[in-house]
Amino acid sequence: MNLPPALRIICRTLLQALPAVLGIVLLNFLLLQAVPGDAAQVLAAESGSATAEMMAQLRERFGLDVPVLQQLLAYLGNLAQSSLGYSPRFNLPVSELIASRLGNTLLLMGAALTFAFITGLLMGTAMGVWAGRWPDRLLSLLALVLYSTPGFWLALMAIVVFSVLLGWLPSGGTATIGADLRGLDWVLDRARYLVLPALTMAAFYVAIFARLTRAAFLEVSRLDFVRTAHAKGLHPWRVTMCHVLRNALIPVVTVAGLHLGAMLGGAVVIESVFGWPGLGRLAFESVMARDHIVLLGILLISSMLVIAANLAADLLQLLLDPRVEAR
Repeated sequence: MNLPPALRIICRTLLQALPAVLGIVLLNFLLLQAVPGDAAQVLAAESGSATAEMMAQLRERFGLDVPVLQQLLAYLGNLAQSSLGYSPRFNLPVSELIASRLGNTLLLMGAALTFAFITGLLMGTAMGVWAGRWPDRLLSLLALVLYSTPGFWLALMAIVVFSVLLGWLPSGGTATIGADLRGLDWVLDRARYLVLPALTMAAFYVAIFARLTRAAFLEVSRLDFVRTAHAKGLHPWRVTMCHVLRNALIPVVTVAGLHLGAMLGGAVVIESVFGWPGLGRLAFESVMARDHIVLLGILLISSMLVIAANLAADLLQLLLDPRVEAR
């Protein structure tokens, strides 16, 4: 059956995703089982009465007293019923916990990735156009600084400068507490709280996209079809935008999809520093509480987000270059 290229890419990705997700679930479950301690110990310690009877009751209540294989089968059974389980620490279904935090993480990552992609693309294009001259050297130095600066240090310095010294932006949270805002005022208030964490998270990826765009730009600009476009008398900016940059975008889009997983990992630090209630902060809280069932849910959702991002990158590559086909 001869399917359109876009549909073939989707079908291929879904077929590859099924065994990948199953392998991720099994590996994460077994690795978390090897971690010492469980939620019952944390809950008993917090209550101040960590008796053996109480811990036994907690383990029995949350199914922690059965063998590992039986726990795995029970977890897979819950997944088959579209359930991520129940959190001992938060006393809520895992799906509700993740749903309450997922929107904030997607907003933060979407803003950071969009800013990093656009800024890196503009910087890389300028570096490629003026390769070897002072704008290229200056922007290359800026990219090197952004690449080598630790994210947590940059986040702390952003809070010190823009929140403490200048007072321009809030230092944490997602919105003004107690403010009954609506419409545009609500959007602007959320944007003020989003600026610092999004820019801090994007800094590292701006450097990556800028350097990659520069390298791809210089490689494409030496190809025969670009020289032919110049020989036909096309305007230099038209050649740059329509011929060079469009082809140089293909590796940049690929890397953007691959880096989504790393961005999810970096969200733990950024969300903790800025008090942003997202999946990264929830994962940190779950690690401290030994709430493995919540961690499994977060890792599963994160893997599915990475697969979806790579599928979107493949489809965008097909849009940029129709010669790309699913094989």
